Amino acid sequence: MSASAIPAGFDDVVRAVEQLAAGRPVIVTDDADRENEGDLIAAGGLLTAQTLGFLVRHTSGYICSPMTRQRARSLGLDLMVPDNQDPRGTAYTVSCDAASGVTTGISAADRALTIRTLADPDSTATSLHRPGHVLPLIARAGGVLERPGHTEAAVDLCRLAGLEPVAAIGEIVDDAGALMRVEALRAFSAEHGLTMLGIDRLAACLRGLSAFQRSEAVELPTDRGVFEAIAWSRADAIGASESGASGPAEIAGAPAEHLSLAAPGARPAPVPLVRLHSECLTGDVFASHRCDCGQQLDAAMARVQAEGGAVIYLRGHEGRGIGLVNKLRAYHLQSQGADTVEANELLGLPGEAREWRDAADILAELGLRRIRLLTNNPLKVEAMRRAGIDVVGAEPLEIPARPQNLAYLRTKRDRMNHALTHLS
Repeated sequence: MSASAIPAGFDDVVRAVEQLAAGRPVIVTDDADRENEGDLIAAGGLLTAQTLGFLVRHTSGYICSPMTRQRARSLGLDLMVPDNQDPRGTAYTVSCDAASGVTTGISAADRALTIRTLADPDSTATSLHRPGHVLPLIARAGGVLERPGHTEAAVDLCRLAGLEPVAAIGEIVDDAGALMRVEALRAFSAEHGLTMLGIDRLAACLRGLSAFQRSEAVELPTDRGVFEAIAWSRADAIGASESGASGPAEIAGAPAEHLSLAAPGARPAPVPLVRLHSECLTGDVFASHRCDCGQQLDAAMARVQAEGGAVIYLRGHEGRGIGLVNKLRAYHLQSQGADTVEANELLGLPGEAREWRDAADILAELGLRRIRLLTNNPLKVEAMRRAGIDVVGAEPLEIPARPQNLAYLRTKRDRMNHALTHLS
């Protein structure tokens, strides 16, 4: 995607994208109630020793390299720690250096080469040595619309510029080493002729770019009644991974195609009931007893048929976003005693890898901006509210436990804060 695709009224975003595409750094600021600071961001694939030197001189010198989860996995960059305790959820991987062409790894030239190696689509895990002097960061799949951080902003801006989604970032500090705030950042921007952009502006721009291709609504008769089915696929390139997939498909490899099921014959409720159901092949299709997914889907369809609203079936969410192959690998580890979160971590994967941007956008397209959410999962409620959906309440969807999934459900209750009150 090029800067010409950016909607009118976002000249600041256009300038930032054009500067990145020209190999110049830009200043990106976040909200005053978040970190309240500014980062210098440069495109990783175009990074020179001179630009990296500028970042080192005017930041803390702690240079990180945001990238997509798919890129990190293809380079063999595992999470630094399996249990991330960072208050902002910053997803650091193991540090690295380029495997060839560097000296000690710490100079501006060495670190620029390492980051260009990270951005090179032909690089593999053997292109790097670990540990090293560059700290890769994994961006959330939904970008700043999911997490309004500098990591996500860097990747989103690179994508808008038509560049590889890998960047170099550092937090801007003054001569005393203190973080610069907005007024000082404006002066710094003017002094060095750098574009300054707020993450809130980037997010607003991306909301304007967000678009779904939707099928015609068709009648879908089921055992739970007749539904109106619409298929959705994202038409924008912002959420696309290097392979052309979107969102969690960076791990799973599934296309970003989703399905909404509405009950046109149901009596409309004042506040519609909505179920966001994550794809689960083993549970939804094969009625696996390892989870309660298939039963939850069936129960949700029955509730929506009776009360009105919609079921949003989200593909690419297999195994909480890690994909079918990794889910079965996790099952194998669970059979050896690991719980569902530990199994993902032993595979070098997050316990929760789903993103909810598509769900929120589909709800908005359907006009469902004020909803009751049928879920036990507080993360879904938080994600919808953060995306601008008014969730007036969460209604539980508890399924009686089976012997084969009791431990799994207990882990969801105890480690993931799911509202499961009927477990022993």
